[in-house]
Amino acid sequence: MPDFQAIAEALIAGKTDKDARYPPKLVGQPGVKELVQAAIDDGATPNDVLTQGLIAGMEVIGQRFRDSEIFVPEVLIAAKAMHAGLDILRPLLAESDYKAHGTFIIGTVEGDLHDIGKNLVAMMVEGAGFKVIDLGVDVSVQKFVETAKENPGAIVGMSALLTTTMPAMGKTIQALKEAGLDNPTIIGGAPTTQKFADEIGASLFAADPTTAIEKIKALLAA
Repeated sequence: MPDFQAIAEALIAGKTDKDARYPPKLVGQPGVKELVQAAIDDGATPNDVLTQGLIAGMEVIGQRFRDSEIFVPEVLIAAKAMHAGLDILRPLLAESDYKAHGTFIIGTVEGDLHDIGKNLVAMMVEGAGFKVIDLGVDVSVQKFVETAKENPGAIVGMSALLTTTMPAMGKTIQALKEAGLDNPTIIGGAPTTQKFADEIGASLFAADPTTAIEKIKALLAA
């Protein structure tokens, strides 16, 4: 029987594979990579492994991060373990009838080179079952618009850490509207607030990755 719980627990622990030295108490034991492969070999569908193993584990990580029970290093380690499993599942999912929850475009806005928060959101949204298009940092307004055109209906996420780069969010949202695009938008980053999101016409605001995922899911379900 496929052990989805074991996959989730290994991900939560940050155990990437058998050879990983972290966490010390699990040295030599199977990690996400081996457990995902074992589940597939036992006849589990790629979709079940993804949803009941990887996504279930990342949901726990997201909740613990939101509640300040764990911090950025633990999230990054868990995300690395998640990607070890996704590397096995991606080609199998491509051959199956699996459909991602949706497409999420994300980037740090023009003039801003900070990426830790953006990376966290990108990894955790992917871990929640979305296709993620990460545009990186210092993303121009035009690049956001072009990518939105190529991905109708995709949610556009924008991050900023500097008050001086926050106006680029409003410019991007205005450019999307002027291009006739109705892609939902979500903003985040240390200086951003719900009030600012309302002022620039963003669809959503999130102060942390878990809240972003919850709000994106709610928007798509509406």
